Amino acid sequence: MTRRELREHCFKMLFCADFYPAEETKEQLGCYFELPQEDETTPEGVLNILHQAEFDEKDHQYLLQKSEAVIGKLSELDGRINEVAQGWKTKRMGKVDLTILRLALFEMLYDQEIPEKVAINEAVELAKKFGQKESPAFINGVLAKLVSGQETG
Repeated sequence: MTRRELREHCFKMLFCADFYPAEETKEQLGCYFELPQEDETTPEGVLNILHQAEFDEKDHQYLLQKSEAVIGKLSELDGRINEVAQGWKTKRMGKVDLTILRLALFEMLYDQEIPEKVAINEAVELAKKFGQKESPAFINGVLAKLVSGQETG
């Protein structure tokens, strides 16, 4: 599975887990792997697979570990986002945008294998796929402020 595919699954896991109380997080993350395949057919007759939970053990463990690591840092991540998102505190943000920001910021701060520019670009791509029309620009703007804040702060 590609890094982009893994990131997208991690985003979906984090998004889903955000709807449940903290004490149910681990159980909800585990349920992600049990979901049946979901697909749709476009008006042009093209079959799009929306969700397919067939992972090898390595990818399964990677997704669980990364999702749990992000969730373990939510308070810190939200604090950093709140510092730069003028007029948009995390409590007011849509769950899609907030989840993308959390995942990207986690990668920027804690994943040494992912350059900041890649984390930002991938976050914008997730926003294009799952967010609103304004989401890519919003995500890019917040993450750019976080990068410049790291360099000067």
